[in-house]
Amino acid sequence: MARESAELIEFIAKAMVPDTEAIHVREADGGRTLELETAEDDRGRVIGRQGRVAKAMRAVLGASRHGGDMRLEIVD
Repeated sequence: MARESAELIEFIAKAMVPDTEAIHVREADGGRTLELETAEDDRGRVIGRQGRVAKAMRAVLGASRHGGDMRLEIVD
């Protein structure tokens, strides 16, 4: 379940950034949290202005089949 949600977030993030090799999604907290890691230069693209892109990614995750009770964190 968590792996499918991680693949969804990875797909969305890779569509937004030029350095797709730096995108890594890890499961944490027993699979209840996804940690999205990006290149430092791409972090702003993934977060968006006033966090709008990150909020939209969290909404898509919440609406997905397995991601309803998962959290998304963007880590350094």
